[in-house]
Amino acid sequence: MYCFSGHQSLRCINRRCFLPPYVNKKPLTRPIIPIRSTPASAEPDDGVRFVSMYQAQPDIYPRAVKGWFAAWRWTFVWLTQLLFYGLPWLQWDGRQALLFDLEAQRFYLLGLVFYPQDLIFLAALLVLSALALFFFTAVAGRLWCGYTCPQTVYTEIFMWVERKFEGDRIARMRLDQAPWSAEKVARKGATQLAWVAIGLYTGFSFVGYFTPIRELSQVVLTLTVTPWSGFWILFYGAATYGNAGYLREQMCKYMCPYARFQSALIDKDSLIITYDSARGDPRGSRSRKVSAATQGLGDCIDCTLCVQVCPTGIDIRDGLQNECIGCAACIDVCDDVMDKMNYPKGLIRYSTENGVVNGWSKLQMFKRALRPRVLIYGGLLSAASVAFAASVALRSPFQVDVVKDRGALARVVEDGAIENVYRLQIMNRTELSQTYRIKARGIAGLEAPSTELSVPPAGIGSVVVNLRLPFSSAQGLLGQSSPVQFEVSLLDTTRTAPAVQREKSTFFVPR
Repeated sequence: MYCFSGHQSLRCINRRCFLPPYVNKKPLTRPIIPIRSTPASAEPDDGVRFVSMYQAQPDIYPRAVKGWFAAWRWTFVWLTQLLFYGLPWLQWDGRQALLFDLEAQRFYLLGLVFYPQDLIFLAALLVLSALALFFFTAVAGRLWCGYTCPQTVYTEIFMWVERKFEGDRIARMRLDQAPWSAEKVARKGATQLAWVAIGLYTGFSFVGYFTPIRELSQVVLTLTVTPWSGFWILFYGAATYGNAGYLREQMCKYMCPYARFQSALIDKDSLIITYDSARGDPRGSRSRKVSAATQGLGDCIDCTLCVQVCPTGIDIRDGLQNECIGCAACIDVCDDVMDKMNYPKGLIRYSTENGVVNGWSKLQMFKRALRPRVLIYGGLLSAASVAFAASVALRSPFQVDVVKDRGALARVVEDGAIENVYRLQIMNRTELSQTYRIKARGIAGLEAPSTELSVPPAGIGSVVVNLRLPFSSAQGLLGQSSPVQFEVSLLDTTRTAPAVQREKSTFFVPR
């Protein structure tokens, strides 16, 4: 029997333990902890506390920063927004250059017209985007997040508006802590109005990709917008307002899946933002008149500016973290501090983990960029890009679908001939009226009259084609389905090469 004291031979009666007479009474190696009953009236232990798992996140007040990487960030802000806001207004041959017309089931991209049947191109484009993300992440980490991600771009715009009306970091903190006053209401109200205006115009531009934006602008100005268009303008505007104005870093930390699987895409030779702890530690404030080595300190003066400028509120000196979006704001502010302290730049810099540990030069790190993982991603991306470009360039200007009459597979007409009926549907992928010539062949003696069909621009036309097989030719094919082929030619004299499509079907001869 075992007792709470751990001795195998103890006998316990009424919580008291005794040794039997045949056991040597040696002192126990472990003390016996008595068990005492707790009175029912006793208060619960004060050491037990209720801890909520839903803790409010502290507000982050990023500080404005200037520098080489900040300039690049704003360059991409301008480029992405000029494209997003400007493309819907671009015209091409009298229509919108980029338009996803869901009602007419037409998608216009410059001089190309796509139909729902061309969904394979969208799938290929998504595969290309994924391969590009894998490739650039393996080479240089989260460049997409730091410079061109819509969440980063709009957060940068909204923070710029906030600084204009409420001031920089310290001023915003004081304003939030101050009691409500006329000045606070004016500053906060101006910020909110500007955010709402940006969000609504963003929603308007988004809907302009699916509804001709010139028509949309007229109905919006006259307040006659359709319910669905109005819903999506407000929905996308509210999403922009909420994500960039309030959620901000929470989107990157908790909602974006990219931060979770980036660890599977990078390795110790990927270019990331790093802190050189061998050079910077031990940290501490110091006098500029005395060298850091004399004071037993590293180059980091522990000013915490790298934390203050971080839009996600992390300390890059703690190492790589999934919250880091690679915006390089900490590099700009740290280089500025190093200049003021007359220290060399690069305490925080773009580098690789192996490069920092081994003290590699930029050339050595660049050579390691051509490693198997990067070469595989690059090869797949290049091959997929070439295949996608070739498929779009060689895409036929029309599409043909052959549907056989299911009501009567075959019928006997005059003179005992066998007739099969087909319906050909031709989809014109150009924005010009086109004429097509239809022929058929495949069985000896098959009577296939040549037929022509005109189809309007970006339209769909259909024609019924009757194929006949004389009685003499059909005798050897009784009860069989024989292959036939339809040949559709585009009668366009402006093309240097003829456009021809061939579609297969069957000709049935009854018994």
